[in-house]
Parts: sequence; structure tokens; C-alpha cells
Amino acid sequence: MVEMSKKYKIGTRRFALVNWIGLWTLYKKEVLRFLIVWAQTIFSPLITSLLFLLVLSLAIGDGRGEVLGAPFVLFLAPGLIAMQVIQQSFSHSSSSFMIGKIQGNIVDILYAPLSATEVTISVILAAVTRSFMIAGISLIIFSFFLDMKIYYFTNLLIFTFLSSFILGAIGLITGLWAEKFDHMATATNFVIIPLSFLSGTFYSINKLPQFLQIISKANPFFYMIDGFRYSFINQSDGSITIGIVYLTILSVIVWFIAYYLYKKGYKLKS
Repeated sequence: MVEMSKKYKIGTRRFALVNWIGLWTLYKKEVLRFLIVWAQTIFSPLITSLLFLLVLSLAIGDGRGEVLGAPFVLFLAPGLIAMQVIQQSFSHSSSSFMIGKIQGNIVDILYAPLSATEVTISVILAAVTRSFMIAGISLIIFSFFLDMKIYYFTNLLIFTFLSSFILGAIGLITGLWAEKFDHMATATNFVIIPLSFLSGTFYSINKLPQFLQIISKANPFFYMIDGFRYSFINQSDGSITIGIVYLTILSVIVWFIAYYLYKKGYKLKS
């Protein structure tokens, strides 16, 4: 026992710079958490997108004309998929910490030999994985009904990753802040969903008054959806380069906030 105490001092990290095994284990646990209830986490968002597409295409039909040089339905479909990518990434990471705090099993993560960086990255990457799965399956299903072509595959991967990473980090922050499910519902209903609907999902912002265009271009959700849609219709409302830079900077900022709050034990320590 004395030899062990000499070899391992209390509080001293016994791993290398990164605990890869722990990081992978937590990531796998988070992925399995949403795969077990796949009908709710994967299938349900797909049905929601299909219903939006069906109702709007039937209600508006061909009378809407082209939007950004593409038929309205082809303009709408990528926006609906991107909207689900955003919302489901947020839902995953926020529910992870919220459920953990309510059920009391958050201590499994707190007592694990994982740094704040490893915990936040694991949870956020699991949210990213969920978003990529939803996007991939949605694209396959939508392709049976629509002639969807991918013009810029790399661009599609970049915007899907940045969008889901940012919302995963924001969801983690919300999960730390929320003390009950009502708080999460407040963030979802009054922040996430309104920003999603006001980001050009269903319309081109070029049709808006000038001052509303300026406001829309300050909304990060606009760049997420616009960049995602650009990969399919080869047209965009805003600058793709500005979108990538803006979202990259934002992803670093929101991750650091999530990292800092978790490291400080914000609303985790009694």
C-alpha cells in the first residue's frame, strides 16, 4: 500500500495527455444511449421532416415558382434536413446532462478519470454522430421522392459537422444550466426553434426587407442552413466562406464555455 502511494500520488493524472480509452468509452455510451431508442431519436425526426415536406409541397405546389434557381421542393428539402440536424444535436447533449442530474447517475461521469476536455468532446461528438446519422438517412429517404444531387460533398460535411458541433456544445451548456425539464423546454421553444424558423429554412432571405436581411445574417442558424442547402442547389443567400469562418469561431467559443462551466462544476456540485 505504501509502495502504491509512492508510485501514484493522490490527484496526479495517471494517463497520458489524453485518456483515449475513457474518451472512447464515454462516446460509445452516449451513442448507444440514442441508438437504443432509435425510433424516437432517429426515426421520429425523419418523419417530422417528411411531413413538413409533404404538407408544404401539397399546400404550395408548383405555384411557388423557383427559389434561388431551384424548384421550391428542392429548395425546401435540404433546409428541413439541416433543421433536424440542428435540433437533434441540441436535444442529445442537453438531455444527456439533464437526465444524468435528475437520475443521479451524473456521478458516473464526475468520478471517472476524465478531464473536462474529454467529457465535453465525447458528449458533443456523440451529438454530432446522431446528427450525421439523421442527415444520412434523411438524404437516402428523400432521394426516393426528389432528384437531390450533391454538388459539394466536402462542403456538406463541413457544415453538418460545424452545425451539429455548435448545437451539441450549446445543448451541453443548457443541460448544465437546467434544473428541470421545463428549463430545457424553455430553451428549445424560445431559442432553438425560433432561430431555426427565422434562418431561411422555408424562404430566401433575399425577399425580406433590408434590415431583416441584416438581422438574419447575424443569426448563426442562417449560415448553417444556407451552407447545407448550397451543397445541393449550388446557390446560396449568403457567403459560404463567411459562413465557415463564422461557424468555426463560434464552435470554439461555445465549446470553451461548455468546457469552462463543466470544469467549474456549474450546478453539478452540491
